[in-house]
Amino acid sequence: MLNITRVSGILLLALLSFSQIPLAQSMTGLPDFTDMAEENSPAVVNIKATAKAPVRDFSENERSPRSGPRNGPPFGPGGPNGPFSDFFRYFYDERGKQPRPARPSQGSGFIVSKDGYIITNHHVVDGADILTVTLSDRRELKAELIGSDERSDVAVLKIDSNNDLPVVRFGNSEELKVGEWVLAIGSPFGFDYSVTAGIVSAKSRSLPQDNYVPFIQTDVAINPGNSGGPLFNMKGEVVGVNSQIYSRTGGFMGLSFSIPVDVVLDVYNQIKTSGTVSRGWLGVVIQDVTQELAESFGMQKPAGALVSKVIEDSPAEKGGVKAGDIIIVFAENAVAKSSDLPPLVGKVAVNTKVKMQVLRKGRKTSLTIKIGSLKDGQLAAAEPDSVDPQKDNNLNLAVQELNDRDRQAFGISNGGVIVRDVMRGPAFDAGIAVGDVILELANKKVTGFNSYKLITRNLKKGSVVPVLISRQKSPLYIALRIPAD
Repeated sequence: MLNITRVSGILLLALLSFSQIPLAQSMTGLPDFTDMAEENSPAVVNIKATAKAPVRDFSENERSPRSGPRNGPPFGPGGPNGPFSDFFRYFYDERGKQPRPARPSQGSGFIVSKDGYIITNHHVVDGADILTVTLSDRRELKAELIGSDERSDVAVLKIDSNNDLPVVRFGNSEELKVGEWVLAIGSPFGFDYSVTAGIVSAKSRSLPQDNYVPFIQTDVAINPGNSGGPLFNMKGEVVGVNSQIYSRTGGFMGLSFSIPVDVVLDVYNQIKTSGTVSRGWLGVVIQDVTQELAESFGMQKPAGALVSKVIEDSPAEKGGVKAGDIIIVFAENAVAKSSDLPPLVGKVAVNTKVKMQVLRKGRKTSLTIKIGSLKDGQLAAAEPDSVDPQKDNNLNLAVQELNDRDRQAFGISNGGVIVRDVMRGPAFDAGIAVGDVILELANKKVTGFNSYKLITRNLKKGSVVPVLISRQKSPLYIALRIPAD
């Protein structure tokens, strides 16, 4: 039989326990962000970046963009006596010039010092002539651009202050864990002080053209206008700067990317101190180690950054790094994949000596490298003229030796054979294409057609071997599986 007194006591105890749980958590199971938003919103700012529009001088017979003749004002719909004629006259320069400022772009930022230093994104302020910062109390102040770094997408501004500005606190982005709650404050589409929350989806994301930033990926709703705003952890500390989204529509689709605060602070301190940013440079071209490449190099599983090319006269060359080395440890940090290496190198101070470990022909080798300074530059590509190829090989490739024009176009001083035709076979299956230059095969240098032919004839059936090619002047390793029969 049910004991009513006992049940009542249990219900009373449950209610007392329930009352001690914060309402926001007890009803939804979600964290309460109200105190954090209230505490940190005053340090977040809205940034308007305005660029002056180019002045255009219309010719005598040219009509202005507002459909008016050169020697008179534009009238708009309805002609000179139409309802919009005064409006069009007001914005018209009788000399035919229209130097009106362009519509400002908007972004977010946050105050990091009481004397007025502000951090935002490079792309928010890039190309702007006038920068206006709106504070939480609605004051609008002109800002000075102290410095900006395109590679990290970080910019530093300065506004005049009486040392009474609210500031944020910084956390440690390295301590972030996947699945942890984070909060963003910004001005999406101009809606000031919008607060959105989500979780850390991934860490150390490498994005195209952003190899030196290990992005924090979140599912926090970030939209145009949020750029440059802070990302907070649950302690109310800034752990990142919201920078990019992945979108097919232009709006939020669940993938947002933030610059880790350790990268941001390094750039901020360099800009504040010297106005410029320097990064470490190793001087290698790297690629991921696939399962097949790992097998071809005698590794049990894919790991590390495979060096496909060592830049001439670079720190890597001077330190003894060779093409085919697999970098597995850099400055006491394990390199699990190729995208791990650039951020590690970039944050090393120039002229610092760093120890690293490579896997070379199956053996671990320790090297010491004196890190250089990264400079801008790019590689050009060219297509060589076609000449008679030779097909005397068992890979179903038509190859030929390089002539002087080929070598100049591809930047290859000696050795190698160029692929002129690819038939069905192991090379085709591996992804070798017409125009590739084969430099190494099965860890052996290809000095010309004869050495290439000798190497291919001695390939072990059923094996997987690495092939080093040059594709549009960029070196690349490919795993080639030799048929068993």
